[in-house]
Amino acid sequence: MGDLNVPGASSRRFPLGPKSVAQARRFVRAALADGAPDLVGTAQLLVSELVTNAVLHACTDVEVSARVDGGTARVCVGDRRPDRRLLPQECPAYAGTGQGLALVERLASRHGVETGEDGKTVWFELWSTGAPEQPGGWGPAEPADGADSGSGSLSGPGSASGSAEQVTLIDMPGALYAASQQHRHTLLRETALALAAGCDLGVPPDDLVTAHDMSNVISASVTTALRREPAGKEIPSLPLRLPADAGEAVETLRRVLRRAEDAARDERLLTLPALPRNRVFHEWLFDQIVGQLAGGHATAWTVVPREPSASPYELVPWEAGQVRSSRVPTIAADERNLIIAANGPAADLLGWQVDDLVGRPLTTIVPEHLRTRHLEAFGALLLSGRPHILGRSVPLPALHHDGRLVPVRLFIQTQETADGRTVFVAQLAPRAAAPLATARPAARSRPAAPQVPGSTSPAVLTGEGAPEAAPDDAPTGVLEPALDGTSSGALQPAPDGTSAGSPQPSPDGMAPGALEGAPRTGRGHAGLSALERLFLLADTGAALSNTPDPDEGLRRAGRILTERLADWCAVDLFTEDAEVERICVVHRTPQGLCPRDYEGSLPPVTEAARGPLARALRGAGPLLLTEPPPPSQSASPLDAHYLDLFGHLGAHSAVVAPLRARRQIIGALTVARGGDEQPFTEEDLPLVDDLCRGLALGVDNARLYQETRNIAERLQRSLLPVLPRVEPFELAARYAASSTTAQVGGDWYDAFVVPNGDMALVIGDVTGHNLDAAVAMSQLRSMLRGIAVDRQEPPETVLRRLDTANHTLYREATATCIYGLLKGGAAGPWELVHSSAGHLPPLLTTEDGRTRYLEGGAGLLLGMDPDMPRPRATDAIPAHSTVLLYTDGLIERRGESLDDAMERLRRYTSALAREPLNVFCDELLIGLGADSDDDIAVLAVRPTPPPAHG
Repeated sequence: MGDLNVPGASSRRFPLGPKSVAQARRFVRAALADGAPDLVGTAQLLVSELVTNAVLHACTDVEVSARVDGGTARVCVGDRRPDRRLLPQECPAYAGTGQGLALVERLASRHGVETGEDGKTVWFELWSTGAPEQPGGWGPAEPADGADSGSGSLSGPGSASGSAEQVTLIDMPGALYAASQQHRHTLLRETALALAAGCDLGVPPDDLVTAHDMSNVISASVTTALRREPAGKEIPSLPLRLPADAGEAVETLRRVLRRAEDAARDERLLTLPALPRNRVFHEWLFDQIVGQLAGGHATAWTVVPREPSASPYELVPWEAGQVRSSRVPTIAADERNLIIAANGPAADLLGWQVDDLVGRPLTTIVPEHLRTRHLEAFGALLLSGRPHILGRSVPLPALHHDGRLVPVRLFIQTQETADGRTVFVAQLAPRAAAPLATARPAARSRPAAPQVPGSTSPAVLTGEGAPEAAPDDAPTGVLEPALDGTSSGALQPAPDGTSAGSPQPSPDGMAPGALEGAPRTGRGHAGLSALERLFLLADTGAALSNTPDPDEGLRRAGRILTERLADWCAVDLFTEDAEVERICVVHRTPQGLCPRDYEGSLPPVTEAARGPLARALRGAGPLLLTEPPPPSQSASPLDAHYLDLFGHLGAHSAVVAPLRARRQIIGALTVARGGDEQPFTEEDLPLVDDLCRGLALGVDNARLYQETRNIAERLQRSLLPVLPRVEPFELAARYAASSTTAQVGGDWYDAFVVPNGDMALVIGDVTGHNLDAAVAMSQLRSMLRGIAVDRQEPPETVLRRLDTANHTLYREATATCIYGLLKGGAAGPWELVHSSAGHLPPLLTTEDGRTRYLEGGAGLLLGMDPDMPRPRATDAIPAHSTVLLYTDGLIERRGESLDDAMERLRRYTSALAREPLNVFCDELLIGLGADSDDDIAVLAVRPTPPPAHG
């Protein structure tokens, strides 16, 4: 066990257990009593760390020796597990575990480890006068390659055979693993301390020892595997060496962690419970180890269903640059509730400068009436690990710098930094926003095939696709496509006459070639069968159509292209201002190349720009580049930027082609190959051309969809009234468009005072979710206002007249509506006289929380039978009670009965009965409106008499 009994040394053996740490510290203080006080204090600190490591990781008794020789103190800590070699953890400074060996490295003058047949000894020296130079680290810690040496260092508890098996973690997210490992170690350590103090957490002591042991084995295995990987390499799969019989111990670790998580949620531990993604990750990790050791197949992390709060960039550690480069208003906050990053669109939306937002509490952008709710929810998330709004689209207001409220939809996801911390990334989608920079097809006046500047010849392809001569100054190394008028070759059989089947997924659901190290061959036109080309076209189109965000859809399509066709690809689009923006650059194996550095705004397409990209953006192509663009073709900033892209990412051949939609050029696609890949040839051009057609169609459709729904919502919001201020009534209203379908509908509310002094309350919903519904809504609203003010008749008569007008002018339009009159003086009493045309009944909530639906006065919806008599109802409204009018989007959910939905609304309003009316409405939208697939309108009124005097 190393030389513990050196001359002059005092030695003592301590049993396995937490108490040995304090006993060893006192022993070292006594043994080094003749040393300098600062050396003694440092020695006590370091021996505490080393004895703790021995108790937790070696799980044997511990022998400690200490002596002073002149000005040098030497301490040795030995255990009886030579197979458990030292694996220092690379933990951040704030981590609560994994710091022991790092402290020894930083504070000791010399340190080392000696391993023998019966044990190992970790030692350190503290010098009172300077420290000699010594190499960093602890020497070779990880075992040599091979099963024998691997099993020697990683043999698990109870392992008899000592044999090791390989377990492969596919698509392992490094940052999420780091966060999960830190939390696992912290939770297990505190569980051990709680059990030592006599707390009953439902964890048997033997199980806790096994869990600690297996957790350390996993950590050591991952650390060893990571150190074997080349520096800077992204690791889509990680091979581990683990004991062949470790499955039972892993299941014990799983059980212990679950019980410890329960104790943390019950606040019986100081450690906070894990966030949902950490829990799901640990379940996947344990499933992979147990399953593969039992002979099962590996399943990639990326195909495992998980919480909706998972970020699309979860395999990449979070960086502030991801926020800054996004065109969606985005703000990121840390676990302290402080803003750590924001982008320009978010700052513009909220009236701040980006630098002024960073460092402020997140409550800076939370309205005052929601701050308590926000702090409680944020604290509950950290304390319970149970999310309420993570991964959900929630309509609520944000606070502008000037104090006004900005209606947004909030979508929050969690992500991990490289050092394992959790970041909360929030996207703020304006609920009445103008289109984003790329929200609609740009440069509509731009012809599809203009003259190439400086040339008398037109570009290679006109908008109709007719072949024409290339310009005289075309760059060398560029071959033009020779189209003969036939259909593209994307669906033709391969030249050898074979027709390979479609790529089949592996048993774990991954696409072929997704595993690291999978063999790849050149993927030219001749390398893809007709069916494979068809699948490529279908999959790229689906990637774009299956997400409402065209930028994310293009990035997904880029990943497919780099898996099956190219080494890297880039997509450039025109903005509505005719500027060029690089939406994405995707590389199959980035390996530190940072392709995203080339994303963002590009130099303009000037008269001097004559390179391949400039030509494609003017309509030429697809263009085949048999070599990178020559420096002579980089006279303009755009050409130079494109040349720099090729120089940085590397390529021996490429194809650049225009993206055409509705006879306009909206952008360009570049696909490139390098290394040992087969170069692109003319036979690949029809396939790339077909890909461009599909991508352009998807982008154009997404832009048109965004443009249409934003126009409709702006129309809708412009028609929503400013609520009157009439004593003694408090009024509040909210409108939120659908978060999952078209962002437009026919919901509306209204409130106004008729000439006789009554307060008119209106809410309605026109059938449909499109621009026509919004237009019909505006017309119904205007007609109802005119009839109500002019006639001042009872509600049922006003609705009958409205139905007649609607039937005469818009025979096919149907709608639901409630029209009510709130009557009463300043001191009350008050009553609501109302009639309903097929609408959900108003809900009355008294000040003490009692609720009642006002179901009287119900009749047919508008547009059915204008001659049908309509009923009327009158209900007393107590002081300080709340009358809620709402549309079906607030409560209705697929697969749920209407009775259950209405009962849920009653519970919510009962709990909010005493809240201010703005809080009342916002909480309803937060609690019931998240992820609604219908638009929502809410109108609430509360009679509040003046306080009695005397």
